[in-house]
Amino acid sequence: MGSPAIRDSTVLVTGGAGFVGSHLVDALLPHNEVRVLDDFSSGRREYVPDDATVIEGDVGDEDVLARAMDDVDLVFHQAAIVSVTESVDDPQRSHETNLEASLELLERARREDARVVVASSAAIYGHPDELPVTESASMDPTSPYGIQKLALDQYARLYADLYDLATVTLRYFNVYGPRQQGPYSGVISMFLDQARAGEPITVEGDGSQTRDFVHVSDVVRANLRAATTETVGRAYNVGTGERTAIRTLAETVRNVVDSSSPIVHRDPRPGDVRHSRADVSKARRELDFEARVRLETGLRALANETELAASTDSTGLVADRTPDGS
Repeated sequence: MGSPAIRDSTVLVTGGAGFVGSHLVDALLPHNEVRVLDDFSSGRREYVPDDATVIEGDVGDEDVLARAMDDVDLVFHQAAIVSVTESVDDPQRSHETNLEASLELLERARREDARVVVASSAAIYGHPDELPVTESASMDPTSPYGIQKLALDQYARLYADLYDLATVTLRYFNVYGPRQQGPYSGVISMFLDQARAGEPITVEGDGSQTRDFVHVSDVVRANLRAATTETVGRAYNVGTGERTAIRTLAETVRNVVDSSSPIVHRDPRPGDVRHSRADVSKARRELDFEARVRLETGLRALANETELAASTDSTGLVADRTPDGS
């Protein structure tokens, strides 16, 4: 069954000029008053449509946050320092943004009686004991970023239990798609850039490590489902339920770009998670969510520098089409 449409609501997207956040804004704008809170440290102004209200500032600034959340109905909390490396280099700054500011956001949501959809991460699981990873799997993060996301994940669910705040937490696996950028934009963006330039595609380690790659349009659909579900106070994996070896990914990228780039291997990253794959049965069962975009389809769209068209279906949720419009 489809979820009710999100319409005639005042919606805040923190990090709304960023990768996932800007796609969310696009999906919400036709039928809602949408506010974007972003400091533009990594997000881009050109990703924000003119119809959105932009509040420029740091999510950790209490005055800015109070203005952004005034009389808001729904919050999609995407703002974060997402770099694991940066969290290791400066754990205090990462903590302030990823946890302290997020806790203040939950407090503001209590005052406004606003639903909150929280972006969490598969990084909370650390090295999985078994695959696929269920939401009840053991959690042993290997970085400050993972610890911060785990704490926020637990805070959001606790706020639902203690304060009857409608929260839903989404644990993203490896998200990719248009507008992903910057030095920490992900292995797919790096491989595509290298293949387009005819440079060697660099694979860390032997390439047998695996990841669950999920397209950003599917992540948007999961967020919209979470914003309308009756099963609040819970956390859900957002992935495809499939895993792809990094060496296979490099070969696929090379093929879709029609590149002659050699694939070369370098030393593995210390502490890198070996294998990752989401168990998506809970999201399928309780959110009526399942990823639609196959990896090769998403890669071809990126290689051709086209976005998978997204529109809202009769339920107000994103309906994906392949690049040829089918």
